[in-house]
Amino acid sequence: MHVLFASAEVVPVVSTGGLGAATAGLTAALRRAGHRVELVVPDYGGYPLQDERCETIHLDPWIGAITVRTGTHAEVGPMHLVRFGGIERPHPYVDPDHARGWGDNDHRFFGFSAVVAELARRLGVDVVHLNDWHTAGALGRLPSAMPTVLTIHNLAHQGWADSGWLANLGGAAHAYAWNGAVNALAGGIRLADRVVAVSPTYADEIRRDDLGMGLAPLLRDRGPSLRGILNGIDTAEWDPSLDPTLVARFSSRDLDGKSAVHDALCDELGIDRGPGPLITIVSRFDDQKGIDLLTSALPYLGSMPARLAVLGSGAPWLERAVYDAAAAAPGRIAAVIGYDASLAHRLFAAGHLTVVPSRFEPCGLTQMQAMQYGTVPIVTDVGGLHDTVIDVDASPRSGTGIVIPRPDALAVLDGLHRGVRLAANKRRYASVQRRGMARDWSWDGPAEIYADLYREVAGMGRSGA
Repeated sequence: MHVLFASAEVVPVVSTGGLGAATAGLTAALRRAGHRVELVVPDYGGYPLQDERCETIHLDPWIGAITVRTGTHAEVGPMHLVRFGGIERPHPYVDPDHARGWGDNDHRFFGFSAVVAELARRLGVDVVHLNDWHTAGALGRLPSAMPTVLTIHNLAHQGWADSGWLANLGGAAHAYAWNGAVNALAGGIRLADRVVAVSPTYADEIRRDDLGMGLAPLLRDRGPSLRGILNGIDTAEWDPSLDPTLVARFSSRDLDGKSAVHDALCDELGIDRGPGPLITIVSRFDDQKGIDLLTSALPYLGSMPARLAVLGSGAPWLERAVYDAAAAAPGRIAAVIGYDASLAHRLFAAGHLTVVPSRFEPCGLTQMQAMQYGTVPIVTDVGGLHDTVIDVDASPRSGTGIVIPRPDALAVLDGLHRGVRLAANKRRYASVQRRGMARDWSWDGPAEIYADLYREVAGMGRSGA
């Protein structure tokens, strides 16, 4: 299949979270399977390409002159980078000086979407695969017979804009009208041939009024043409037997190196080497990720034989709460505010348990990364966490972690207690640990499902609004 794959992010060129990793992982897996994938991403900052050629495109006057650079990125592979006035920024979405979205994000991403539609026409692809609201605006401009797939990575981000934008969104612009304004994702949900959520459970959840972020009626209307396909992770990057960031390597067959990594990390962060398990957290600090549920439980950590290491950043009040907890319990709790990819690897490699207390989680990556590294996850029973972690108490023979039934502070505290008890039972813990390490979290399986979906929509007209 010849696929145009449009995204606002791709690792390592630009990424703020799971979208960039998913773009890189899925496009690479599709190419390995023999598909021709044309990746198109905004050119936020003049990223280097090999064998580069440039083309200037003129579309609507409100976009201005557009430059499309085509070439090969050393780590991503072949790609198209799109630049026009206003797209270049130090952060793709947020003004870091004012901690809010850029005021012209509507112009930037509706303009990018217009270029995506133009490239799809020029390249004559079999399928156009769009991702999140940043590219959903392309659907209003695409020919009605061009097959399309839209993946929703996080329904919370919808691309709201003033209703005046309807004049710039193409022949099917009416589909973007929602509650007296423009909603890019609403239009995408209405117009795409198939809509995909990044896990089966998330696909079910977003049909519900309480979790559908205002778009549940549209998502219910899609019926079986909305489905969930679980994301993968880069299993070459997340491989403890080869990881260059670790002081020792290990695998499910030989876990000796994990103890050495644990001791080295404890010394690095000033954490006692015992007693009890080391619990690790790598997370954004925001309402979605439920870090406040964890901080509410931290005063009770002193009653448990366990230690905690946290890496993350986000809401200042949560950063302060985590920092204060570490200051109050030296040797038991360590906090690193910020993000360090190498440290994230070392935390998962060193830990015995990791906690993901999300209120909602479209897919989640950290629970899969942790299991790759022999760290047992404690997760809330939402979205992709439900689809990737099997509760060991409910399923003793197949369990891979601890599942918290609901996202609240008492349930999280109970999950921590259950995890500490599991770690104390070394034989049972080792079985759970190895089952998690044996799971295949690669992108090859999801890529095969997406390829089947592409074949399904090829030759079909798009659904009407």
